[in-house]
Amino acid sequence: MQPSFILIILGMTCLLLFAYPYFIYPVILKTLPILPVRRGAFAGRASLQFCVHNEEAALPQKLASLKRLKTTMPDLEILVFDDSSTDASAQILSQEDGLLTLVRGVDRCGKAAGMKRLAAMAQGDIIVFTDANVIFADDAIQKLLTYYADGNVGGVCGTLLYQDESPSITSEISTSYWSLDERARSLETATGNVMGADGSIFSIRRHLYPDFPDTVLDDLTVSMSVIFQGRRLIKADDVIAYERSVAVHDEEFRRKIRIGARAYHTHSYLRPQLRQMQRIDRFKYASRKQMRWFGGLFLGLAGLCFVGAIAGYSWILAAGALVVAGAAAIVLQRLGPALMAKPIAAATLIFATLYGVILGMTGRTFVTWAPAKSR
Repeated sequence: MQPSFILIILGMTCLLLFAYPYFIYPVILKTLPILPVRRGAFAGRASLQFCVHNEEAALPQKLASLKRLKTTMPDLEILVFDDSSTDASAQILSQEDGLLTLVRGVDRCGKAAGMKRLAAMAQGDIIVFTDANVIFADDAIQKLLTYYADGNVGGVCGTLLYQDESPSITSEISTSYWSLDERARSLETATGNVMGADGSIFSIRRHLYPDFPDTVLDDLTVSMSVIFQGRRLIKADDVIAYERSVAVHDEEFRRKIRIGARAYHTHSYLRPQLRQMQRIDRFKYASRKQMRWFGGLFLGLAGLCFVGAIAGYSWILAAGALVVAGAAAIVLQRLGPALMAKPIAAATLIFATLYGVILGMTGRTFVTWAPAKSR
């Protein structure tokens, strides 16, 4: 068999591995047995909590949403941690004594530390977690609580919808990626457990809240602890929240690096418990989490294999193809139509995630955060 042909086969295999978590994994999930969830009235109380750092631009809309939630659920407890904001966030929140309880940090400590402080204060049977820039549908918490009528359910994730007032290539990529992720979460739920929550909207039974270091992703750690403790973690398609996606490529690029590093750091912390999960959950976790983290590696290896196949015929032709492909990528990203610019921009974000994971593998992580200005 010709070496060039072998390289082409290897390149196609790498492309399949790259596509697997997005397109092949969901098809496999559809073949698994369905595990229904029983819904009904839930008499317990809910506590809603989130952290803030320099979110004064998002707070007016957030507070209006909280007031609507409080109108329909008067016993809803709302807890907010201000992580040493340098803008007017703390002042704005401090004026809402009748609506929420504000805890102010002395020094920057990060979201995980802030969430732990709030969780220790929470009085509700169910703790609902969110972000400062996320807006809940008015009936979101009421619908969320109905899933806790099922005693096997320990955690419920909501459904996040992106709203783009000024669409950009970056925001459209984020929306498309998130749609694929939400679809996978729904399919995972139908077959048992969803593999981790996003911090925008999720909840757990308060007594299941774990202890963990401040350096990990609190949303992934807290939500996966539900599974580790033998309860179901599910996604509710009718529990809706809204968020504006990041519109500037550089901001999203840095965000992907930060998330990738923290995700792998969290994975390392959770590894002993991950290994003890049921086989189906280990399969799900590897398929949706780990395979995506290394998507940039599969994509890069595919490119190298194809270049190597061309080089088998002519190194000059291979070098010329690389130069032309690189020049075309730069020109199309800056001047070309969105049809060509989107794949290029998406590829850079995929490699940003891989870079973050590599940082995580070397022991690097991120504790604090800054809100994206383009949201």
